Amino acid sequence: MEIIGKRFVISGRVQRVYYRQSTIREAKRLGVCGWVRNLPDGTVEAEAFGGVQALEQFEQWLHRGPEMAQVEQVTSSEITHRGDAHPQITDDFIQKSTPPA
Repeated sequence: MEIIGKRFVISGRVQRVYYRQSTIREAKRLGVCGWVRNLPDGTVEAEAFGGVQALEQFEQWLHRGPEMAQVEQVTSSEITHRGDAHPQITDDFIQKSTPPA
């Protein structure tokens, strides 16, 4: 199976609505690995790695999000899956800390 990677930035009402926790649950359901975190500007960022079909389904879910979210935009870009360039990649999907503003 071909593994691809994507970086996502999700904007709208996506913080304080269980977006990260719901993203982790959906990623695990789809077998996608990577991470998700809040950004200081009110958006949510995620990096995800998995099969083409799983990432397509994951991206579709990001556009909806959990019930309380109001997603306005999801931007995505492809990233290379290389262990040396992305040492934070695991076989799991985790929540990372918000970076300093």
